[in-house]
Amino acid sequence: MGLFNKKNVGAVADVIRCDEKDYLIWKWRPESAESSSRENSIRWGSSLRVKEGSVAAFVYTGKEGAIDYIEGPKDEILSTKNLPIISSIIGAAYAGKSPFQAEVYFINLAKVVQTKFAVPYFDVYDPRFLDFGVPVAVRGAITFQIADYKEFIKLHRLDEFSMEDFSRQITDAVTKYVKDVVANAPSEHNLPVVQLERKISTINEIAGESITKRLEKDFGVKVTGVDIATIEVDKTSDAYKKLSSVTGDITASRVQAEEQDYEEKLRIQREEGQYATRKATQSGNLSAYQLEQQGKVGIAGAEALGQMGRHGATEMSGGMNPAAMMAGMAIGGSIGQTTAGIMNGAAAGINQPVTPTANPAPMAAGIAVGQTNMPPVPGSEMPPVPNNGMPPIPGKKYNVVIDGNPAGPYDLATLKQMLASGEISEDSMVWTKGMTDWQELKTIL
Repeated sequence: MGLFNKKNVGAVADVIRCDEKDYLIWKWRPESAESSSRENSIRWGSSLRVKEGSVAAFVYTGKEGAIDYIEGPKDEILSTKNLPIISSIIGAAYAGKSPFQAEVYFINLAKVVQTKFAVPYFDVYDPRFLDFGVPVAVRGAITFQIADYKEFIKLHRLDEFSMEDFSRQITDAVTKYVKDVVANAPSEHNLPVVQLERKISTINEIAGESITKRLEKDFGVKVTGVDIATIEVDKTSDAYKKLSSVTGDITASRVQAEEQDYEEKLRIQREEGQYATRKATQSGNLSAYQLEQQGKVGIAGAEALGQMGRHGATEMSGGMNPAAMMAGMAIGGSIGQTTAGIMNGAAAGINQPVTPTANPAPMAAGIAVGQTNMPPVPGSEMPPVPNNGMPPIPGKKYNVVIDGNPAGPYDLATLKQMLASGEISEDSMVWTKGMTDWQELKTIL
């Protein structure tokens, strides 16, 4: 239906209401009006009915900006109470005696209008390649409604309002706004021109935000939906083909570079993983390695001390050298304690670092300067070894070192059986109460 009816069928002059079902703005006219002056004559005491979701605007003739608004739902008799402006301006002269001049417009706040738009082909440029203008077309629809009716009336003359003209103005504005959004999308939002068809949702979101603000400001309407249905890129154009070729080469180069970078990252990760594995293995075997090396040092020290004992056993005249023998035995005892410390550390945990309890060289130096006692073996109850005493005679039962751990005690017969079975050897270290240090098994057999 048209926006304004020339005639309100079935209505009387004393009842002001709108019976239209589909309208945005509708002007009320009395049925009996015969002239423009008569159709705007409103009598006091007339009945006014405004539906929910609508507002009645009384625009007073000859009074610029003088408008009374009555929001629905309303069903009441016109009076100075509901028309405060006319009451203050001319109420005293006209109230209850003569009609007052006003135009009555019903504005439908619940009406949602949908308008389709189509943007014909226009050139869109990739900011990197401004020589190629690719033709692009856009089609869609927009829906809106009047939310702020006072602002709407400020922007439009109701007496000259035409829904057809208004829809055309909205369409022209939306077409301009959408064209602006799509044309600037490649540079402002980094959207490739050749991929615009696949970016409808992104462009729709950008356009919706821009159009909503502009239409509210320029036309006083609230946009409830922007729907860009299609974005058509002219793929038959020379510009599209050239741009597609150029960007395709760039894309291929970028993909190749990314693949090479990915392979390099994999290589680095692989080498780092191998390095970490090696370090973990070395750390896990560090204690065993230390034990092995300390054992070799102990053996070498014992052999060296044996040579010292042999060379110092005789004087030039062929006699015994007690001092040399005692020094050799003392240093040998120190090495025995060192070996025992290593074994005790191994017993505490093969994966824990083993710290030797003594170093033969400093201990020998200590004896030379008159040190009275050597440190005891950690974790044992053996007394310190006097630097001037011989180990006492073994007792009946002995502890023996097997695989780095003390075992027993066993009697001498059992030890001989273990020796015969190969469980221990003559070089195995043994100890019993009364002994000041561990000794080799062969010394007591």
